Amino acid sequence: MKAQALADHLAENPIDDYYKPLSTYFPDEEVNSIEEVVLDDIRIWKMYFDGAVNIKGVGIGAILISPIGQHYPATARLHFFYTNNTMEYEACIMGLKMALDLDVHELLVMGDSDLLIRQAQGKWDTRDIKLIPYRQCVQDLSKRFKSIEFRYIPRFHNELADTLATLASMLPYPGNTHIDPLQIQIQNQHGYCNTIVIEPDGKPWYHDIKRFLKTREYPEHAKGDQKRTIRWLAGDYFLNGEFCTKGPQI
Repeated sequence: MKAQALADHLAENPIDDYYKPLSTYFPDEEVNSIEEVVLDDIRIWKMYFDGAVNIKGVGIGAILISPIGQHYPATARLHFFYTNNTMEYEACIMGLKMALDLDVHELLVMGDSDLLIRQAQGKWDTRDIKLIPYRQCVQDLSKRFKSIEFRYIPRFHNELADTLATLASMLPYPGNTHIDPLQIQIQNQHGYCNTIVIEPDGKPWYHDIKRFLKTREYPEHAKGDQKRTIRWLAGDYFLNGEFCTKGPQI
């Protein structure tokens, strides 16, 4: 489809003896655009935005990331007429307003909408009448920042904002919905390893294993099969201060 769009554009603009450079304008975004992305600006706030469409609806998402790595997500559903480009503008405007509400002064805006980014940078004209008020709104909001930069990024660098937009597009709730920010944890052990069971006598389940590792002694009334079980379990653990830690599996 990208190759066909380029072929159609060239066919509509043939070269003749009075050739002048073409004033290229593609109303559709991401037509063979390649650009190196350098995300090394760690001292300022960053904003990602995106839109998503599926059979259940239309959603937009934006996320602000502070210089210390705090994430502030926002999502919304669109219940009015939209195009791909107006949807991207809606997401960008939502993110800019959120940044202003958080009293952000310096902002790096990143999105995978080539058309929006180029227009915000002043490199492309806005000929689509539907986009003129959107571009003006972005310009007006941009003036309220001490410094702001718009930067194009490939789609695979914008997965988080795309996920938020997809979530908003799929939620079945008819009205405004508040969902507490998601907390993403990294678990290095199985869930059952993080559960400490307290026995009726007030001692943790690993008490007998810990005593065997320390003194090589068994419980007073342990029988032969119980001793074998303790020895077998003790082979998978080692003492870590006052705790038993499961060793690596080989």
